[in-house]
Amino acid sequence: MGTPVGGGRSVPRYVQIAEEIVQQIQAGVLKPGDLVPSESELVERYGVAGGTIRKAMVEVRASGLVETRHGKGSIVKDRPPVRLRSSDRFRASHRRGGKAAYLAESAQSGATAKVSVLYIGPMEAPEDIAERLGVDAGTQVLARRRLYFRNGVPVETASSYLPWDVVKDIPQLFSENPGPGGIYARLEDDGHVFTEFVETLQARPATKAEASELALSPGAPVVHLLRNAVTKTGRVVEVCDTLMAADQFVFEYRIPAAD
Repeated sequence: MGTPVGGGRSVPRYVQIAEEIVQQIQAGVLKPGDLVPSESELVERYGVAGGTIRKAMVEVRASGLVETRHGKGSIVKDRPPVRLRSSDRFRASHRRGGKAAYLAESAQSGATAKVSVLYIGPMEAPEDIAERLGVDAGTQVLARRRLYFRNGVPVETASSYLPWDVVKDIPQLFSENPGPGGIYARLEDDGHVFTEFVETLQARPATKAEASELALSPGAPVVHLLRNAVTKTGRVVEVCDTLMAADQFVFEYRIPAAD
């Protein structure tokens, strides 16, 4: 039976159990690498049926704080979040210092970053990407797909799409390592001056394939981010389609209050 809360509503017992386990993880009672007690142990501890415990563990896994390993059970993750400071992570000073945005934000958090390039080459622009780039669907663009790691753990995938007429004369953009400061620095070297980066975010559960690629539990929360890189001419010279493990990132935005 649930416990009554404000307004006469009651919280289901499995939710109460899930919240208690999550609190134990957040308080450090269950530490990274620790096994969450087994179903039989939790049944005995809470005096409930196995079905109630299974429902509770669904909620705990949805928190992103544990991962399930076949034959071992649920293990507390060691995945402290990276803080994304949107007000400064795309500063030109970072690029002049030789750091692309991901490397800059990882360095700020004291993490070790690694980038694995999955694909670089021409492709037909998907409809949603083409609309953002201002080209027809199916137009040839340059695609750059990467998998980002933090302290050895995959945390983010990113696919950049760039207009072919913009990149065809910038050979570094066809290389795995585009050089210090990343692709934005190379675009600036070619005369493209950025005025803003426009981002759209949506939180949702990971698909099975996404969960596998990012080493997440099935259905774990992810953040889908689409970013337009806009130059002073008003042209979008890159669209970045990014998927992030939600438990790895905290988003911090500075919003001007003046007109």
